[in-house]
Amino acid sequence: MKIIEVENLSYSYDGVNPAVSGLSFSVEEGQYCALIGHNGSGKSTLAKLLTGLISGYQGSIRLFGTELNPKTLYSLRSRMGIVFQNPDNQFVGSTVRDDIAFGLENRCVRREEMDGIIRKCAQEAGMENFLDAAPENLSGGQKQRVAIAGVLAMRPDILIYDEATSMLDPKGKKEILELTRKMREGNPKLTIISITHDIEEAATVDEVLVLNGGRLILSGAPKEVFSHREELGKIHLDAPFYVNLIAALKDKGVAVPDTVGSLAELEEFLCR
Repeated sequence: MKIIEVENLSYSYDGVNPAVSGLSFSVEEGQYCALIGHNGSGKSTLAKLLTGLISGYQGSIRLFGTELNPKTLYSLRSRMGIVFQNPDNQFVGSTVRDDIAFGLENRCVRREEMDGIIRKCAQEAGMENFLDAAPENLSGGQKQRVAIAGVLAMRPDILIYDEATSMLDPKGKKEILELTRKMREGNPKLTIISITHDIEEAATVDEVLVLNGGRLILSGAPKEVFSHREELGKIHLDAPFYVNLIAALKDKGVAVPDTVGSLAELEEFLCR
């Protein structure tokens, strides 16, 4: 089932210079999709268009088979969650428990139901032991886990990461990516769109979309997209470590099979 369908989408902030231009793509239910490109390529604009935060575009956006328009905006948005770059900008509660409860309170969830949901989502995010902690006392990775827990409490069908790991250290990034893996295992129908500069994250997803100048220039599975090393280099994007390592090995005469398409597969091949 196609859960996101975008057709010939164009938008300009000033009416002159296009922020996105002629975008057409679709995302299947349950896919983990990475949206990559340098600054100004249109990634965040696309996220705002998908969530209905900006309007006045040309083309069409269909979510869950329904056209996004002023009449359907709020019902469709209620099925989406977004995690931003800076978790400090998302906190509204004085404790982790209060912060996770915020969205539930806005939806008038009964108090007797709320506590169970809060505990379950905190546990899913690995923050069940911090429910009474003040968010400002947490590490960057822990703060982002709380932000994700708050989104999970709303039970979204689509989760959007807007540079959600860009302000984290390597340990924090690893924690969030591991949490994402566990979330997908627990809910195979959850669709994730990750706007990211992290090429190594993009190497682990189901589908990669590459934007440049507001246009979609490459799309497909990571193995296919990152095989275009020269084209990516022209727009100042590097290939993942394993792709560059495969190329270096081949330059040295090592016959790496074309079927090797991930770091794990490369490690398996080298250990034979």
